[in-house]
Amino acid sequence: MGLLRRLLLSVLAAVLLLLVTPGIAVAQVHEHQDENGAPMVRSLESLRDLDYQSWQAVAYRTGKPGNPVVLRIVGYPGKVRLEHPTDLVVQAGVKEWTLPDITLENKALASDSRDAAAEFALDPLLNDLQNNRPLRLYLDGVLNELPVPPFVVGEWRQVQKAPLG
Repeated sequence: MGLLRRLLLSVLAAVLLLLVTPGIAVAQVHEHQDENGAPMVRSLESLRDLDYQSWQAVAYRTGKPGNPVVLRIVGYPGKVRLEHPTDLVVQAGVKEWTLPDITLENKALASDSRDAAAEFALDPLLNDLQNNRPLRLYLDGVLNELPVPPFVVGEWRQVQKAPLG
């Protein structure tokens, strides 16, 4: 009887643990509306660089799959000033991509005096990736190395293909 009771308690504990523990691979891709009311899909993650500074990485696409995906990197105002244009360098092993700075194409960011955010065209990277591999981001003079884990890369790839609606 004691063995059966322990087995039942173990099974209940395992089921409870599965229900309470969030899934690691659950994508954080959500549908929203942009400032003009147009539908958009985005991934928003908070990441820390090697200097332990926090950054927000937002990958988003407005409209249907196939439209451009933009990566917005945001530092905390007052701690960071981003000069434009400054391209973002992305490395994965021996591969390297240079993503163009498109911040000044966004009227809201171009007129924001805090200069704490920058936007980059993410499609050149996403079109070249075959899997969700870890990445390292570099922004000259500001961001020394920002590690991006594979699950975030997976979210970015999902933003590129996710249907709206």
